[in-house]
Amino acid sequence: MSRKALVIYLVAEPETPALALAAVEGGADIIELGIPFSDPLAEGPTIRRASERALSRGMRTQACLDVLTRMRELMPDTPIVPMTYAAILEAYGYDRFAADARERGASSFILVDLPVEEHPALRRIQLVAPTSTEERIRAATEATDGWLYLVTVTGTTGARTELSPALAPLVERVRKLSDVPLYAGFGISTPEHARAVGELADGVVVGSRAVQVAEDGPAALREYVASLRTALDA
Repeated sequence: MSRKALVIYLVAEPETPALALAAVEGGADIIELGIPFSDPLAEGPTIRRASERALSRGMRTQACLDVLTRMRELMPDTPIVPMTYAAILEAYGYDRFAADARERGASSFILVDLPVEEHPALRRIQLVAPTSTEERIRAATEATDGWLYLVTVTGTTGARTELSPALAPLVERVRKLSDVPLYAGFGISTPEHARAVGELADGVVVGSRAVQVAEDGPAALREYVASLRTALDA
């Protein structure tokens, strides 16, 4: 059985490079770097608070790119995927952001609210949800960059006590239409969740709970990520 991918999301702040390195040491395969936005419609309270804190500390786009540079220096071989909203790129410039982020070490991009039809030249990881139509799923799988992000719930991100019952049907629908790797996120917070998702999908994305644990520092995050890695590998 091939290794299941473990993706850890962290909001860009001055401490994030050290946290990202700890996550990789714990077993993370990919780091999503959240570029904070003032109106993050898809984010639950944990990531909202982290984004607000980052913005209050001056973490605008250029500062976030500086964080990306430091992350790449610390982790030369780990894929790093900036994740943000279209308004950030509208202000900064789509082509300019893509070029600057790639130069700093970005491996791909995730734009939560940019439809697949818009800015097709910007290769990025596409998202599909339980509400996505078959037409939308086909378009996303054809355009996605490397893997497809399965949003397991409708609504915002956030740690939950139970996995969404919509995940298994969504995986089944997408598997019939595409053979790209499927990584599932939103609401995954425990090793038990990770193990259950790994039985269905090719990878697991953990955001809100990782951001919570990261507040206790690199050692705590390393231990938490290691628990997820152990569960995925079991």
